[in-house]
Parts: sequence; C-alpha cells; structure tokens
Amino acid sequence: MWKDFKQFLLRGNLVDLAIAVVIGAAFSGVVSSLVKDLLTPLIAAIVGKPTFADLTFTVHHSTFHYGDFVNEVLSFVIVAAVVFFFVLKPVAHLMHRMGVMPPEEPPRKPCPECTTEIPAAARRCPQCTAVLTEAA
Repeated sequence: MWKDFKQFLLRGNLVDLAIAVVIGAAFSGVVSSLVKDLLTPLIAAIVGKPTFADLTFTVHHSTFHYGDFVNEVLSFVIVAAVVFFFVLKPVAHLMHRMGVMPPEEPPRKPCPECTTEIPAAARRCPQCTAVLTEAA
C-alpha cells in the first residue's frame, strides 16, 4: 500500500501540478503587490483619491467600499493577460511550428430518432439509445 502511495505522489503530472500551484500562488502575490503598491497609487493620483480603499458609495445609509474590489479586478486582468500572452499564445505557436496539431473532431451526424448530434461511426445513440443502421 505504501509503495502505491509513493508511486502516486511521485507521478510526473502530480509533481508538475504542485509546482504550477506554488508558482501560481507566488505570481499572484507579486501581481497583487504590483497593483496595490504601484498601479493603484498611480491611478489614484490621477483620480485624486489617496488610495482605492477610500472609494465608496452609499445607498440608503449603507456604505459600499468598492476600492478593494477594483484592486482584485486589476490583479485578475493582469494575471489573465500574462497567462494568455506569455503562456497560451507562445505554446500554441510552438505547437503549430512543430506540426503538433490537436486531434480533429470526428465527423458527426444527427440521430434519426432524436436528432441529437452523434459521432458518425456510432451504432447506438447515447441520448435515446436507438439502434442505428448503416442507412441512417
């Protein structure tokens, strides 16, 4: 049992995932600090407020502090942009240059009974369980 557990822990994709989570958490901290310590004061200087934490509005005597939310949205947008432009796009370009293409979607056809789109090679519809003939 311990041998199986050890094999599970040392599996390559599990270790890669753990490393990705740790790096992602560290990167998130860096981006949060960038937004809180550099971008927020810069934008706040333009708007005229000392910090985003002071941004509020009131509805029926309830005060809503939306400054921290603005910081979190900025952090999310920055992380998403970095992942898109520095991870997703370069990997897709590299895979295209190496000739590694994602597998093609198999051809599909409608089921004659329920009209659900199913793989063309299917002999039974997964939705209505109708047995399909070659003519269908």
